[in-house]
Amino acid sequence: MRFNASRKRSGFTLIELLVVVVILAVLAGALTLAMGGLGGERQLEQQAQRTQALIGYACEQAELVGRDVGVSVDTQGYRFSRRNGADWLPLESDELRAREWLAGTQVALGSDGHAIVVGDDFPKKPQLVCFSSGEMTPFRMELRLADLAQGWRLDGKPDGSLALAAMNVRGR
Repeated sequence: MRFNASRKRSGFTLIELLVVVVILAVLAGALTLAMGGLGGERQLEQQAQRTQALIGYACEQAELVGRDVGVSVDTQGYRFSRRNGADWLPLESDELRAREWLAGTQVALGSDGHAIVVGDDFPKKPQLVCFSSGEMTPFRMELRLADLAQGWRLDGKPDGSLALAAMNVRGR
């Protein structure tokens, strides 16, 4: 049997297929990095949405269980606690565990038009409370990163509802 050199080749060689796979992998990696690296604006938005969802969940739990749930905020993050007589004990459940802010997050907290001091350590009593009656301490929490023009404002109403809105922080 003789090898026919003039016979036309069909299909791709293994090397050609490997080159295509490598090119696709590099493009997929670059796309993943580009999407994941949307910067602080997207991360700050996700943090604000997560905070809103967790505080909402804590208030639902307070009403369902019939026990007040507190939210303590400091410069490093926030945590949830439950009332035990006159004391507040930190919650350690998976959902309501302590959370840390993104690096560089600046947080401002206020209630009824008055600023609430946000220190470096959690206060002994929470600044915000979700009451078992379904009500909550009215508050405004502003989250921003120093180098961004946009921040997020989370408003808690006395009826227990929460509203999240973008805010422009330049020129403040």
